[in-house]
Amino acid sequence: MATLYTHKSSNIWKTWLLMAVFLVLLVVVGYFASLYFGNANILYIALVVSLFMNVLSYWYSDKIALSMAGARAVNMQHADEREIYRILENLSITAGLPTPRLFIIVDPAPNAFATGRNKEHGAVAVTTGLLQTLEKNELEGVLAHELAHIGNRDTLLATAVVILVGLVVVVSDVVTRSMIFGGGRDRENNQAGMVLMIIGIVFLILSPIIATVIQLAISRKREFLADSTGALITRYPEGLAGALRKISSFNAPMSHANNAMAHMYISNPFGAKAMSGISKMFMTHPPVEERIKALLGHSGGGDRGQVK
Repeated sequence: MATLYTHKSSNIWKTWLLMAVFLVLLVVVGYFASLYFGNANILYIALVVSLFMNVLSYWYSDKIALSMAGARAVNMQHADEREIYRILENLSITAGLPTPRLFIIVDPAPNAFATGRNKEHGAVAVTTGLLQTLEKNELEGVLAHELAHIGNRDTLLATAVVILVGLVVVVSDVVTRSMIFGGGRDRENNQAGMVLMIIGIVFLILSPIIATVIQLAISRKREFLADSTGALITRYPEGLAGALRKISSFNAPMSHANNAMAHMYISNPFGAKAMSGISKMFMTHPPVEERIKALLGHSGGGDRGQVK
């Protein structure tokens, strides 16, 4: 029988695999650079940096994500923030999870995300726009969705991607620019050096694409799963369906919206206008219409919304 923790083990395994892949990628970049510049220390530095960033992404990814989003801790002196904390607390009891830390993002765009390496260190961030836009049962649907991410350990995987993908892009950029402008060892007469430079340029071009592909791979299916699990927690899928309608209809982007964190939010943080033309090919979220159909059990979407 499917439970809140059905995909927990799978996501833990995927997280360790992700960290291993990025460790290898950075070491490969360091290896090419050390050959090109004739300096073995570059490889050692790449190895140390990759190990350090893996540790950082595991232990501190939640703090980094919350800081990037401009989130602050909930103020229990404010009645509306105190009320949403009570809702989160009650839903956590229903889900059998410790109550996550609650954070507020001052932003008129309605949205939310969850982060944290495990259920004991979970955190949920919601925008002021979400509090002002949604009814109580819709808020419950959104919070239950985020609790599903925490229970399934989606949050560790999603937040690690923010740090590790960004690091690979930055390092490849630095190495490639050094190859082009820095002058490697006997670059003019070194055919191997030219090959390495070409590899570096190709890697630089492909890095943003690799980042997008990874985000798509971990985001689309997990949103369907979190939707269905959230509906199981509240026993009222219409609440989350209504919330998704309102959130997705908001046109303006979030003030702290960025591509690195887009896949973490319950809905695309760049607003409804961003979901047009070629950008649809690179959406980090499934179409809202499909998510709503899956939640409400309509034909064509029901199977995709079930936790298996």
